[in-house]
Amino acid sequence: MSKREEAKAERRRRIVAAARELIRETGDTGLSMRAIAARAEVSLTTPYNLFGSKRAIVVAVLEDVREFHERFSSLHQVGAIDRIFHAMSLSLGYYAEDPEFYRTLWTEALDLSGKEIRADLITPQRYAFWWALITEASREGALLPAIDLDLLLRNLDLVFGSVMLTWVLGGIEVEGLEPAVGFGYALALRGAATAESQPRIEKRMMDYQKQLVKLRKKAGA
Repeated sequence: MSKREEAKAERRRRIVAAARELIRETGDTGLSMRAIAARAEVSLTTPYNLFGSKRAIVVAVLEDVREFHERFSSLHQVGAIDRIFHAMSLSLGYYAEDPEFYRTLWTEALDLSGKEIRADLITPQRYAFWWALITEASREGALLPAIDLDLLLRNLDLVFGSVMLTWVLGGIEVEGLEPAVGFGYALALRGAATAESQPRIEKRMMDYQKQLVKLRKKAGA
């Protein structure tokens, strides 16, 4: 990486860190780009040049999960399908530890007043991470050869996004996030899986279903 790129990456890190600090201090995402720039000690134009919008910065904060990659890398010995579920579980584990902070972030990320919500939420880094897992599963023979991997990945992302929206709107509690996303993932992956891979996915599907039924009964009690 050139010195110019290193400096750019450092400014990005400072902006993301500044946004994270300000959101924690204020309890909401109603902060200005001017406040973010001042806290990061960069010019007002820098956040716009590097991210384009406040929502994009909020999404970057969502993705800036400490120790995620270190913790995820320890799972290299399991199969690719299992790694997909482990990555999902690990990500949502952070939400369970700090639900108010992450609900605040998702409330801003899912703000429908902007026109670029899809482009902001599907960042190249996020797409590349999940694309690697999906393609690895295909190479391992866990997915049917005829499955369009890009469509499968986008379907999984729709599952995740819809569950996050339901959470933001108060339709699900934080303890229901993982079983809800996991059940949706299992349904999609089971349909895309080879006959040899289906039983393991079905087991996960039924486990998540059991958790969701239990939560539904608890809510109705």
